[in-house]
Amino acid sequence: MSLKISGLSKMYGDHPALWKVSAEIEDGEFVCILGPSGCGKTTLLRLVGGFEQPTEGFIYAGDVLYSSQEECIPVERRDLGMVFQSFALWPNMTVRQHAEFPLRQKKYARMDAAEKQKLIDRTLESVGLAALSGRYPDELSGGQKQRVALARAIITKPKILLMDEPLSALDAELKISMRKEIQDIHRMTGATILYVTHDQSEALAMADRIMILKDGEVEQIGTPKEIYLHPRTPFAATFVGKYNLFRGTWDSDRFYEESSRVCFPGQTVGPELKKLGLYPVRPDQLQIEKQGNGIPGKIRNRQYCGREIHYSVESAGNLITVYAPIQTSYDLNESVVLIKKEEIG
Repeated sequence: MSLKISGLSKMYGDHPALWKVSAEIEDGEFVCILGPSGCGKTTLLRLVGGFEQPTEGFIYAGDVLYSSQEECIPVERRDLGMVFQSFALWPNMTVRQHAEFPLRQKKYARMDAAEKQKLIDRTLESVGLAALSGRYPDELSGGQKQRVALARAIITKPKILLMDEPLSALDAELKISMRKEIQDIHRMTGATILYVTHDQSEALAMADRIMILKDGEVEQIGTPKEIYLHPRTPFAATFVGKYNLFRGTWDSDRFYEESSRVCFPGQTVGPELKKLGLYPVRPDQLQIEKQGNGIPGKIRNRQYCGREIHYSVESAGNLITVYAPIQTSYDLNESVVLIKKEEIG
């Protein structure tokens, strides 16, 4: 089911939790809502789910008005499933009872009991819980609890799935495996997914498109590749791609770094960054050399990270992050120059 969000705002007193947010989400699309804590991610999800009513703007699901300042269809009448950050499992209910719970709604009263049992069996099988159907939450691992929450959300085959930081309580290795599980469920159900996260790697790995929020407003919407390679604002650049932002002057599509006057090409840099006199360079796009035509600096910190070494280089009073091969070896306080890789040779 497609979603149309237009001019959506939510005020709490004088504080705008969300301000003039607009987006069109296609049927079956996986959209990650990405941003730091307090940026309005969960508020947007709650508005789509019907848990809150907007102060301004509206939400359409297909041709149906879900929410506006005047109207708000109740949660139970919206064709959606919800996966909460805390899993929200009842300690006195088994895995099977959790999956069965949504089928207790009035609209499923006429469903044959045998048909319900088959649906529960298929759903538990699809999330790998068939063998654990009799267990209670305290007998399950974190990943298994997450699968219970997913089973409960998808059993009624909703057109829209809302997920509020569902992997935040899991350890790093389990997060990676659960990303695949959620992608598999997306392909299996074909549901439109709105997925809230503050984890950039989750958004980049899973989403068809990413919506970046900052202070309740949209910073940028685009595919993971667009967001990562072509950030439009300083916040999008630093939050997702961990870009270094060099200051300097622009002459058409050429940038001159202020401390060294080194020139970089900038055909793909967005107009807002140009207007601010900024040039974005990712840590992996820089190379450290002992000498050459580059930006001068001094090594201030180094961290061995297995496949690479992360250096902090001070230049013109700013710290610049560089990801270098493990074969490199630079000492603290050593003078170096930074060269953008495309410019080498």
